[in-house]
Formats: sequence, C-alpha cells, structure tokens
Amino acid sequence: MMADAGDYLLNKTKRKKNYKEKKQQRHYRPFTPFHSPSLPFTPQENMTIELRNLKPSYMSESEVAGSDIYLQSSVTFEQGKKYMICARSGHGKTSLLNFIYGANLHYDGQILFNFQEQPLPEPSSPHSLSLPLTPSHSPKESLRLRHLSYLFQDLCLFPELTALENVQIKNSLTGHKSDADIESMLDALLPAGKKHQPLRTLSLGQRQRVAAVRALCQPFEFLLLDEPFSHLDRDTAALVADMILHEVEAQHAALLLTTLDPTPLLPFDATLRL
Repeated sequence: MMADAGDYLLNKTKRKKNYKEKKQQRHYRPFTPFHSPSLPFTPQENMTIELRNLKPSYMSESEVAGSDIYLQSSVTFEQGKKYMICARSGHGKTSLLNFIYGANLHYDGQILFNFQEQPLPEPSSPHSLSLPLTPSHSPKESLRLRHLSYLFQDLCLFPELTALENVQIKNSLTGHKSDADIESMLDALLPAGKKHQPLRTLSLGQRQRVAAVRALCQPFEFLLLDEPFSHLDRDTAALVADMILHEVEAQHAALLLTTLDPTPLLPFDATLRL
C-alpha cells in the first residue's frame, strides 16, 4: 500500500462526516439546472433515466433474449440508487452506457430523462470535451457537464499529458474540485511521483485509477462506470471503490456500473443482467 494511501484512509472518518453533511444538504435542496437553459428534460428533485424497449440496432432479438434491460417495456434507474449490470463480453454493456451518454445512437427504443425524450445530436467524438456551460450549449452538452459523468472502458485519456494534467483539464471545465483535492485523490491511488509523469509512462492499471479520479471531478446525478476495476488488483480496486462510493453518496447520485465479475466491491440496490 502506498504511503499516501494510509493518510487517505486515516482521514476516512472525517471525510465520511463531510460527505454525510453534503449529502443531507443536497437532499433538501431542490433539483435545479446549473445555469443551463437548454436541459434535455424538466428538472425535478430526483433525476430518473427510463429505458423503453431498448435494444442495440446491431444485435438481434435472440442475442438479447433473457436480458433484464434490453427489450423490456420499461426499466427505470433512479437517482440515489446503485445498480450493477453484469454480462459476458460482447453482450452490450458498453453499448448500454454509450446509449445513455449519447455517444452511440445506434439503438431501437427510447431513453427518457425525467420522463421526457430529447433527441441528442450525433457527437463528433464520443468523449469530446466541452467548454464551460453557457446559454449556447446544446442539451447534450448541458447533460454531460452537470448531470452525467462517465468512466469509459478505454479510459479516453491524453497520453502526452501528466496524470495530474489529465484530471485538471477536466476539472477546469467544471470547477468541481480544488487542486488540493485532486492531488490528494491521486496521491491516494498512485505511487509517489507518478502524478507528474506523462500518462504514456504509467501502467494500464495506474491509468485506470487516473480515469476514475477524473470522472469524479464534476457534478453529476448519474455516474456511469464501464468495468472500472478491470485492470486493478483486489486491494487497489477496493480503495478506488471507496473513493467512488463517497463521492456518489456526497452528490446523492445514482451509480450504473457494468462488470464481467458479479462479485460486488460496492453495496448495490439492484443487480441486472444483460
């Protein structure tokens, strides 16, 4: 275990108290758009995402037969709840999260945010960065900047930037974390000095930890995680899971996590199979 990880864990009680206070404040505050005049849904206290008869257009009905999600008349994910989505490789886990995020529009059926469907334009890049929110932002950009955060399976990091710069560039769009917060999170997950090295010099597991920190550096009602522990040993995965859990609870957010391994590292309200 890295030395700085010990400091992170020693402060766990204090962080839990702060997270609980933030969660309570959030719970009693009405859900309102953050300077976003072009939201793709009507704001309400708790955000919901409903899938109706959803199916990847490139998969046959026989391929998704027996799914708890695909081709179901209605599946609703609610803010504040945690969902584990299990499937074998090639059964549409990444596709599902990409559909919700608007990175892939090749599906049949409907996706509704707070019971309203809003067509999202085809993105030029599935993980393109956006500018700070302005009245000119599209519904898709508003949704991604303030309501959905996504840890991509292929990480989508910048190899020539350092680990710290990869997180800072995301945080510069949202202003969600302080520089001290970001460095503390990276120090807890990376060996000493690694945060200042170009990302291309880090191992795949270390890059996955950087991507996890980056995903937490924005406000969100839903956190989408596509196999977030696939390159981590059990102990490191538990440390990352603890960090994710605290941030999710602090923001009173929902968690949608896809995995090949049904062994949970987090407490889930429901487990669904594709």
